[in-house]
Amino acid sequence: MSAAPPGPRAAGEVLQFDAADGYRLRARHWPVSDDAGVLPAVIICNATGVAARYYSRYAAWLASHGLPVITFDYRGIGESRQGSLRGLRATKHDWGALDTDAAIRLLVARYPQRALVGVGHSIGGFCLGLAPSNVRLSRLLMVGSQYAYWPDYAPAYRLKYFLRWHVLMPLLALACGYFPGRRLGWLEDLPRGVALEWGLRLWPEFDRLYGWLPGAGGGHDGDSARAAFAGYRGEVLACAAADDPYATPVAMQRLLDCFGRARTRQVQFLPARFGLTEIGHFAPFHDDMQRTLWPLSLRWLRGAR
Repeated sequence: MSAAPPGPRAAGEVLQFDAADGYRLRARHWPVSDDAGVLPAVIICNATGVAARYYSRYAAWLASHGLPVITFDYRGIGESRQGSLRGLRATKHDWGALDTDAAIRLLVARYPQRALVGVGHSIGGFCLGLAPSNVRLSRLLMVGSQYAYWPDYAPAYRLKYFLRWHVLMPLLALACGYFPGRRLGWLEDLPRGVALEWGLRLWPEFDRLYGWLPGAGGGHDGDSARAAFAGYRGEVLACAAADDPYATPVAMQRLLDCFGRARTRQVQFLPARFGLTEIGHFAPFHDDMQRTLWPLSLRWLRGAR
């Protein structure tokens, strides 16, 4: 699985900030010249095993249209990785309840007078739901977002992905002390807890193993996770390409159902509508989408219905 967008990347301004448990994280910031604060500021949350640099072109494009943007790397990933992943205690719950929560607070501190919105790619939408400070965001745009319950994968990919992500990945994570995604050419290396949380998700309840998985922040119980989802009362738009093998309609709806008090909507788009034969899970953030998908996302983030 390749997640490398084409073309050069716009770097953005480097920021550092701390999660609630003291873990130091790194972010990139794209400010805008408009000080009036008419348009919202954006936080972008990454897919599993995808470094924040992947979203740099999209972030720079949004900023060029007046929306300041912050991207960041979860603990153990990209610029937030601190040496070896062996021994790092981290789960996807940490990525949401600690890292994403801290990133939203950073956005609030930078833009206290603006409306704030979130973009989540794949597990990034799940992380936005896990962050208690998501209540500060008026809108969430979830692109290909789901939490990888294997029966929800597209039928043509289900067996292949089950073997890859739910058999091989947890076995390698247990054997190596982390998941060596780079060596396999699939994605970034993953902390053991993150890989096990994904790989051993064999039930529809995302929190089934929270009491067993190693975590960094403590309190990793389903009640606190569900409370964070329930606390969000803004708007959520879940969208994915019709050929996305992960974000099938049932997978997207399973995640949307966690937002029990939000105003939610799901949309699938056909590649042929944009003159393409395929889009899949990663192409929505490739820079050749700036004439097709990106303007649609901009319109919604700015407040259109």
